[in-house]
Amino acid sequence: MLRSLRGRLVLLLLLLVVAAAATAMLMIGLFHQSAAARVGQAAAENSRACEAIVTAYRQYASGGDRSQLAGDDTDVRKRLVTLVQSALQNRPGVQGGIWQRDVGSVAFAFPTYDGPAARLEPPGGELPRIRDINVSALNAERPASGRYDARSQTLLIAACPLPGPIPHLTAWTMTWTFMFAGRSYLQLMAGQAVLLVTVLLAAALLIHLTMTWSRHVSQIESALNAYDVADLPVLPPTRERELDRIVLALNDAGRRLSAARQRGDELARQMATAERLAAIGRVAAGVAHEIRNPIAAMRLKAESAVAGGPERQPQALQVILGEIERLDTLVRRLLSITEHDTPKREQVEVRSFLQACVAQHVERAAARGVTLACAADAQLARFDPDQLKRALDNLILNALNAAPADSRIEVVAIGRPEALVLSVRDQGAGPPHDIADHLFEPFVTGRPDGTGLGLSIVREVAEAHGGAVRYVITEKGTSFEITLPWLTS
Repeated sequence: MLRSLRGRLVLLLLLLVVAAAATAMLMIGLFHQSAAARVGQAAAENSRACEAIVTAYRQYASGGDRSQLAGDDTDVRKRLVTLVQSALQNRPGVQGGIWQRDVGSVAFAFPTYDGPAARLEPPGGELPRIRDINVSALNAERPASGRYDARSQTLLIAACPLPGPIPHLTAWTMTWTFMFAGRSYLQLMAGQAVLLVTVLLAAALLIHLTMTWSRHVSQIESALNAYDVADLPVLPPTRERELDRIVLALNDAGRRLSAARQRGDELARQMATAERLAAIGRVAAGVAHEIRNPIAAMRLKAESAVAGGPERQPQALQVILGEIERLDTLVRRLLSITEHDTPKREQVEVRSFLQACVAQHVERAAARGVTLACAADAQLARFDPDQLKRALDNLILNALNAAPADSRIEVVAIGRPEALVLSVRDQGAGPPHDIADHLFEPFVTGRPDGTGLGLSIVREVAEAHGGAVRYVITEKGTSFEITLPWLTS
């Protein structure tokens, strides 16, 4: 995956999402820390407000009023309300009052309340909590506080015992701290919004880049696959700077490859022409050489017959007829090379066919002291028996001329999975090295009396059957092999 551009872009997108998530979690964590600090600061401020009421009450009590608080003592209640207002007037968001056991709230004030009407009584919904805190402070005879967390806000209540002539009094204060309000919350929301927009834009850009590059790469790949490698197309620009550099390089390579191919084709045509002319030259030289000798012999005999009179004419005519037969054989061999007759395939029993081919050369082999043998592990095959017999005859004649006395020539047929292999093996030294590369061309021979057409006939017969011919030099001698693809039906 990481080896492709698409995989790397996807990985980059995942890393971006992970980094954004980690940043968002960090921002939320910092916000919660800030909120906790605000709650702590509000709790401290609330406790100080309670102490302020205590201080104001002490001043009030030291003024010499020793009367007990009665239920209808409106004047005392008013003075206590004034006391609480004075203590809380510079403490925004803090409300409080004075509480007495068995009586309840005897004074309440919320001087910083910005509502349409002033609050004169403690909030009814929080009275149970206010009572519990005050009772706790009275029982412990020391300040008490309570914290009540809601989903989006925190309620802070503090209570302080009030020493003085009026028994069982406590001062209490209360404030709310909102989690999702204030500057920190706005900063959090702004940061999260910026982070979200950044991640979405980066994701959209990466997705667009991935899809664009993938589409361009697929188009380039399709265009290249639609043409042969030797004829590359001209690719259109993609408007992507990096990809266009590759496209320009491919187009330039295609132009250079096309020019090189044209030069190669021209050179190939020139080489083919040169080889054809060279082959024609070799054939013409061979034909001229082979024809010149019989013609020279016939001319010599004809001149001798004319000069010698009737007595020498019969002998001269015999020689001339022999040379004409030699020319006729040469012409027939040339025709067998150039006519390219289509093989007339038929079902042939391989062992009997080899025995018939060998039988025609047994007497000549015996005269040279050479043993002829044949073997076949294949039963039936389809080929032209006349053409293949002519090819084997040439190989056997060559083997007889090359094999030393008291040696052995083997004609063998071997059936392989893909083809039938016919081989003629002798114990001779093989053809000269200087003609090895042109051994199967016309008029190439290593013998002074040879025409150089026998092996070229063998090659034509093998290729006409869809096969090939080759020779192999081994430690035991030379082997010429004709390979014929299987045709059994």
